[in-house]
Amino acid sequence: MKVRTKLYSSLMALFLVGTLILGGCTASRDTANSASPDVAQASTADSAFRNLPRLEGEAIVELVVKGSPIRILVNGVDAPITAGNFVDLVNRGVYNGLSFHRVVRDPQPFVVQGGDPQSQDPNVPINQLGTGSFIDPATGQPRYIPLEIQPTEAEQPIYSQTFETAGISTAPKLRHTRGAVAMARSNVPDSASSQFYIALADLNFLDGSYAVFGYVTEGMNVVDQIQPGDRIDTARVISGLNNLKSES
Repeated sequence: MKVRTKLYSSLMALFLVGTLILGGCTASRDTANSASPDVAQASTADSAFRNLPRLEGEAIVELVVKGSPIRILVNGVDAPITAGNFVDLVNRGVYNGLSFHRVVRDPQPFVVQGGDPQSQDPNVPINQLGTGSFIDPATGQPRYIPLEIQPTEAEQPIYSQTFETAGISTAPKLRHTRGAVAMARSNVPDSASSQFYIALADLNFLDGSYAVFGYVTEGMNVVDQIQPGDRIDTARVISGLNNLKSES
C-alpha cells in the first residue's frame, strides 16, 4: 500500500509540475535561448543580466483581488533579479487588471497563477492564456529573467540552472512553503517574464527548479478563494521601492 501511495504521489507531482510549466512563456523563447548558450553558462548575473532591475533589500507589494488585499514580502536579498523584476512590473502598473488564468486545487492544492499581459484583453479566451510575456517598451521585445535560486549556506544565487542540472543537493534558501510566490516559466530556465504563482500548499518537489522570490504575509484567505478569471484590481508597492535599482 505504501508503494502505491508513493507512486501515486510521484505521478501527481509530475502532473502538477507539467501544469505549471505550460503556464510559462512562449515557445519562441526556446529558440531564443538555444541561440544564446553563453547565457546558460553564466555563473553570476553581473555581466549577462546587468541591465535588469534588481531589488537590493526587501519590499512589500499589495495586490487587491475582488476588493480584498493580499500582501507579499518580496525578498531581494536572496533573489535580487527575480524580486527586482516583480517590483518593477508592479511599479509600472503591469499587473493592474490582469487575471489569474490557472487555478489548481484538485486533486490536491497546488497553485494560483496569473500575470499574463494578454489577460488585459477580455476578448482573449482564458484557455489561450499562459503564453504571454512582458514587452519592454524601451526595446519592443519581451523581457526575460534568468532562473535565480540561492542554495542554503551559499553567498550568491546560481543562475540559469536548476539544482539538478547544477548537481546541488542542498535545499534553497527560499522554499515552496504555502504562500510562497514564485515565477512561472517554460522548460527553458531563463524564460520567466511576468507570470507568477502562489503556492496553495507546501510544494517541496518544486524546490530547486523554480524561483521563489517572496511570501504572502497577509491575505492567504483571499488567495484560497481565487477562481480562474478573477482579476487583480490593483497592484502597488507599499514600501521598499527605494531598494529597486536599474542600470538601464
